[in-house]
Amino acid sequence: MAGTRPRTLPAAVVPVLIGSGVAAGYARFSWWRALLALVVALALQIGVNYANDYSDGIRGSDEKRVGPVRLVAAGLAPPRQVVTAAFGSFFVAGVAGLVLAAVTSWWLIPLGIACVAAAWFYTGGPRPYGYFGLGEVFVFAFFGVIAVCGTAYVQMRSLSWLALAAAVPAGLLACALLMVNNLRDIRSDGPAGKRTLAVRLGDARSRIAYAGALLVPFLFAIGLVFMRPLTLITLLVLPLTRMPIQSVRAGASGPALIRTLGQTGRIQLAFGIAFTIGLSVHF
Repeated sequence: MAGTRPRTLPAAVVPVLIGSGVAAGYARFSWWRALLALVVALALQIGVNYANDYSDGIRGSDEKRVGPVRLVAAGLAPPRQVVTAAFGSFFVAGVAGLVLAAVTSWWLIPLGIACVAAAWFYTGGPRPYGYFGLGEVFVFAFFGVIAVCGTAYVQMRSLSWLALAAAVPAGLLACALLMVNNLRDIRSDGPAGKRTLAVRLGDARSRIAYAGALLVPFLFAIGLVFMRPLTLITLLVLPLTRMPIQSVRAGASGPALIRTLGQTGRIQLAFGIAFTIGLSVHF
C-alpha cells in the first residue's frame, strides 16, 4: 500500500473529475464511462509509482533519498515483485481502456499504449525522460490534457475547447505535485545523475515554479467565468495555498517538504472538486 504513494493519487482523480464536469455541463455525463476512466487513471498512476520505485531502486537512485521509504531501495520487497505490481497495474488500466475503446473509438488504443509507455519510460529504459528534466512536461500532457480531454471525450464522443481549457489547471496542479516532490530530493537527485527539472532550475527558481503551478490554475478558473460562472467557487480553495507556499518560500527542505507534498495533494483534490462543480453547472 505504501508503494502506491497515496499522496500522489489526487493527480489521477482530479483530471477525471474535471473531464466529467465538462461532460456534465453539456448534459452528456455518463457515470459508468467516468468510472472506467477513473480506473484507467488510478491504475496508470499506481503503475507509474511502482515502476518508478523499481527503476530507481535497481539504479541506486533512491539509496540516499530523504522522502518516504521506497520498496526496492529499502529492501522491503524484491524488485521482481515490484515490477510485477507495476505491469499488473498497467494491465488493469489496459482492460478498462479497452472497454472504453470498444464503446467509443478504437483510436483510444494507441493513446492508451502511449500512456503506458510514458508511465514506464519516466524512470525506466536506457534513457528515462524523468532523468532529463522532462517529467513535468509529460505530467502536464498526460495528467492534464490527455486525462481531462480523454475523460470528457469518452462521455461526449466529441472534443470540446472547454475541456482543453479545463485541462490546463489539472496539468499545472499535477506539475506542482511533482515539483515539490523533486524539490525535496534535489540534493540527492543531482549526485545520482537524476537531472529533474528541479535540479536543472536550481533551488530558488524551483520554489518560484512551484508557487506558480499552484496559483495559475485559479486564474484559469476565473477566466472561464463567462462560460461557467460557478467556476469562481474554486476561490474558496485559494486560502489553502498559503501554508505550503509560505513553507516553500521560507526554504523548507528535505523531510519538511513531505508535509508540503500532502498539502499540495489536498489542494489539488479540493480544487478539482470545486472546479468540477463549477464546470458542470451551465446557466
